[in-house]
Amino acid sequence: MSRRHHHYKRKTKEEDIDVTPLLNVMVVLIAFLIFSAVFTRINIQEIILPTQGGEAAASEIQPVIIEVIVRQNVLEVSDGNSIIVSMPKLDGKYDTQKLSEYLWQFKQVYTEKQDVNILLEPDIEYESMIQVMDAVKVAVIKPEGQENGQQVELFPQVSLGDAP
Repeated sequence: MSRRHHHYKRKTKEEDIDVTPLLNVMVVLIAFLIFSAVFTRINIQEIILPTQGGEAAASEIQPVIIEVIVRQNVLEVSDGNSIIVSMPKLDGKYDTQKLSEYLWQFKQVYTEKQDVNILLEPDIEYESMIQVMDAVKVAVIKPEGQENGQQVELFPQVSLGDAP
């Protein structure tokens, strides 16, 4: 048996690669990604971490402690020793409006108080934590008969911790 060897002509001239279709796909893809992107508004929340040890706590003794405890089904406001008020969830959401109103009344008594502790149970959603932080920092007070309310600062210095 004999073998036949076929010799193919080798191309001596190198051809350029046509990248036009690739560029067309990239232009369409970039336009699609830009138009389908979700633009979000980012807010920075300032928090204060609890201090270690009693030295700083002894030098800055405050007469009253305000704790907002975020549990799975209820918001609780405590004075550090006992629960003052409990606010159950309404339609699966925390009643942050009622929390703000209650803290506004508290602020009327303790006008110099600037800090509050938010204590969270495990597995509390991030969105819920942010809503509670916003409700603790600022209240919207609406006088009766008016639609527009006025924003009033409550407790701007927020500390986070674990719920007991």
